[in-house]
Amino acid sequence: MSEAADRLNAILARIPYARFLGLRADLAGDEMTVILPFSEHLIGNVQLPAIHGGVLGALLEITALAQLSLTQGLARQPRPIDVTVEYLRSGRPLDTFARAQIKRLGRRVANVQVEAWQEERARPIASLHGHFHVTPAEGEKA
Repeated sequence: MSEAADRLNAILARIPYARFLGLRADLAGDEMTVILPFSEHLIGNVQLPAIHGGVLGALLEITALAQLSLTQGLARQPRPIDVTVEYLRSGRPLDTFARAQIKRLGRRVANVQVEAWQEERARPIASLHGHFHVTPAEGEKA
């Protein structure tokens, strides 16, 4: 396993809710995809059935945090300043994938977008736009 994959696994292992959800991640070059394996306890609406919105929101936020922590070598885990989640369609009882993109990184604030999808990446089921407080690693200017 690569050093980046080890760091990514350590990041997810430090987040109790990520462990509860069973999140795992794949690295392909410089792209990280977080995977939410389907499980019955994730269902929020049994009539449809649909994955609970809070689970999807957590997946998106954890993906943003993991992307920032992995790529920026931060001294501490980023802290959310504000987060907006858009629920675009129901999350069916399938595995769900999420990928984050850092749009802008300043000395103290990062602007991140995340999309979640199931079968087709071109048909996202939810997206997140958030600002996160970042703490540079030792030796870097704050």
